[in-house]
Amino acid sequence: MYITAAVLSVLLALVALAAGTPKAMLKGDVSAGLQSHMGLSAGLVRFIGLAEAAAAVGLVVGLFWQPLGIAAAVGFGITMIGAVGFHTKAGDYADPATRGNAMAPIILALVSAATAVTLVLAM
Repeated sequence: MYITAAVLSVLLALVALAAGTPKAMLKGDVSAGLQSHMGLSAGLVRFIGLAEAAAAVGLVVGLFWQPLGIAAAVGFGITMIGAVGFHTKAGDYADPATRGNAMAPIILALVSAATAVTLVLAM
């Protein structure tokens, strides 16, 4: 079970880091889109990016100390559930043009839950 937990943790950490870094630095189309389309402030976008980057670090360190990995996976999952709420509020699931990008938080929330469960079972 540890190998599954390690693979899920590393993959989720890579995705979290790739998603969080541009937001934390307020660079790229995603940060601009969150500010214009979703109406989020620059400070909130940066906070979300830092939370995602922290989750990536926690998931990697959690390979050696599972409680931290579990907390990071749960925290990242909660962040993704919040993203689903914002996408719902913006009407992204009803619009076929934005639905594809809005599905990512749902998938990542499920992967976060699977990662947390496998880390618990690997203890």
